Amino acid sequence: MTYKDAIEYLYNQLPAFERQGASGYKPGLDTTIALDNWLGNPHRAYKCIHVAGTNGKGSVANMLAATLQASGYCVGLFTSPHLVDFRERIRVNGEMISKRSVSHFVEQYFKSGLNCEPSFFELTTALAFEYFKKQKVDYAVIEVGLGGRLDSSNIITPILSVITNISIDHTQFLGNTLAAIASEKAGIIKPDVPVVVGDASQPEVRKVFEDTARECHSPIVFANDEPMVMGSVKNIDGSLSIFAVGYDDTLTCQLGGDYQVKNVNTVLHAISVLKKNGVKIKKSALKRGLANVCQYTGFMGRWMVIGKEPTVICDAGHNAGAWIIQSKQLRDLECRKLHMVLGFSADKDIDTVLGMMPTDATYYFTQAQSSRSMKAQDLQALGAKHGLKGNSYPKALDAYKAALKAAKPADAVFLGGSFYVLGDIFNHIKIQK
Repeated sequence: MTYKDAIEYLYNQLPAFERQGASGYKPGLDTTIALDNWLGNPHRAYKCIHVAGTNGKGSVANMLAATLQASGYCVGLFTSPHLVDFRERIRVNGEMISKRSVSHFVEQYFKSGLNCEPSFFELTTALAFEYFKKQKVDYAVIEVGLGGRLDSSNIITPILSVITNISIDHTQFLGNTLAAIASEKAGIIKPDVPVVVGDASQPEVRKVFEDTARECHSPIVFANDEPMVMGSVKNIDGSLSIFAVGYDDTLTCQLGGDYQVKNVNTVLHAISVLKKNGVKIKKSALKRGLANVCQYTGFMGRWMVIGKEPTVICDAGHNAGAWIIQSKQLRDLECRKLHMVLGFSADKDIDTVLGMMPTDATYYFTQAQSSRSMKAQDLQALGAKHGLKGNSYPKALDAYKAALKAAKPADAVFLGGSFYVLGDIFNHIKIQK
């Protein structure tokens, strides 16, 4: 089987939430357990850190992986979705899984005779767990795909569970209230395994986590109770200087989004818990990890500057929780004029998000080449109701080119609203990581 054959099978033959939406979502752990048993339970060969949350789980997962790498460990990292290449999802010390490893795994699955009808994410999860075992990783940082309790990744027993925050998203699967969503995320809390919660400022959310941790006899830390980050300053290169408790000089975070301040606070608490439980991590390793997270892990698409004159910024924040902070950062940008290239998946709370957008920007409404995307013309019409002016472009690359053509050197161009919009654009341009 060639890599092309394997990817064709994964993308087009298996149910996939990212492509189909609700019809491609397959909750439950039975299939993942069957795959895991077939493979000999590979995730038991290394120590895992499990990361869930509505927003920030990708950033936290990458920062933790980078810190462990900087400490000299061999580290597996499983995240989703990918932007350009499927292999971005599965990395060891920042290197993507090889094409041969992907094709060989899918071929072995075909030969196995298993009749468990896995989804795209279930088979990809099994591939990641098996690959990490073969690569003899010391630690694997595993990002939850969707939710927590019924997510395919939830067969692991980690040494640490991390839940970044809770806001309204994926209500058709996780529930319509913060408490219901928190209950699903709390499903990754395991008996006697410590858990760090980044932000549980809502009383109903905090109660869910406290109750679950108590039932599981799991030590719990709420990172926002005792902030380790005392302030931050934006650097000229777009990174953040972080002032943190216990560090004589500042920490530099390569990820420059304002929302990363909370994520760094979560990471600092997570590292503290890991160290208390015997994981050797020096302060110097943490500093290197945060300052070079993109180089260590290949992370892309979080308040990432990909061009100058005009400044071009991209960010994959795609729900209301993310845009509360992101919209303020856009308004604070020092630029002559702002050009917004936007596209969203149709199942998001787009109306709420558009209501947060700056009205003095020029908009280039677009869509990803995915059946889940809201049509560009429909997005333009919805934007007009919020006073957002601009044209629609059925292809994201065309919207990006139009924004670049219209922008002056002192302007800023923003790309975002969806991982898939960024992926469509990144697939056609060269990105400096």
